[in-house]
Amino acid sequence: MTPALFTIQLLNSLAFAMLLFLIALGFSLIFGVGRVVNLAHGAFYMLGAYLGYTLTQALSNFWISLMLVPLAVGLLGGLAERLLLRRLHGRELDQVLITVGLGFVIADLVRATWGAQIRSVPPPPELSGPVNLFGLFYPAYPLFVLLTGLLLFVIVTLLLRRSRFGIQVRAVTADPGIAASLGLSPSRVTLLTFAFGTGLAALGGVVGAPLIALSVGLDAQMTMLAMIVVVIGGLGRIEGAFVGAILVGLVDGFGRLFFPQFAMFLIFGLTALVLSLRPQGLLARRS
Repeated sequence: MTPALFTIQLLNSLAFAMLLFLIALGFSLIFGVGRVVNLAHGAFYMLGAYLGYTLTQALSNFWISLMLVPLAVGLLGGLAERLLLRRLHGRELDQVLITVGLGFVIADLVRATWGAQIRSVPPPPELSGPVNLFGLFYPAYPLFVLLTGLLLFVIVTLLLRRSRFGIQVRAVTADPGIAASLGLSPSRVTLLTFAFGTGLAALGGVVGAPLIALSVGLDAQMTMLAMIVVVIGGLGRIEGAFVGAILVGLVDGFGRLFFPQFAMFLIFGLTALVLSLRPQGLLARRS
């Protein structure tokens, strides 16, 4: 393998890893605060991708879609939490059944609205060309995805550590009962976190559409990958989602290069290896 090929494959893998992080971040936040395994998360990703595709075509502006679609899907996620999940706290099986059903409903609505044909989405004109990286020409859009993931990791980490809302999120995550006794509203924090997490899934859909073609079954694929990432990194940990996404992205990228028929098996093998050595995930806090 030449150095140029290795660099290109490394950048491709890291770009895909940051897309996975955008999805897994919301999944991890929702589980960490609300203790909800949101199996409709991939459906919110797919809904964001299709809405972004349609809005970009209608307005001829990718950046407006990037701002509006996460807000709209986040509001939908907050509505789902308020109407469907609010009364199911502590009832894990019921939460799983409700979110699975919600995912099916969203996926069927997407199929009924946009059809079942595969759609490829071009990157915005500003990011459609190559970038010169010290003599290596590389597409600009994957670099944008890579930088977006890194920037979001920094922003969300600072938000959780420095902001008032972040302190409330950490308090409710640690002990909802004590947080409530101190005057916080766990239900309100959970609602906002669920909306924020589903908005992040939609953001991943808008950003990921030029990388991954829109098709039927995209919701299940993204839900599975998000679960793998957070299980490897540690449930409820932002840093764990970041590290898990990088590991899965690298294994997927180089696995597809060297062993294209077994790339998915390599990801499952990585998951099994991590769970055998550290069942709680790489960066999970020990009880």
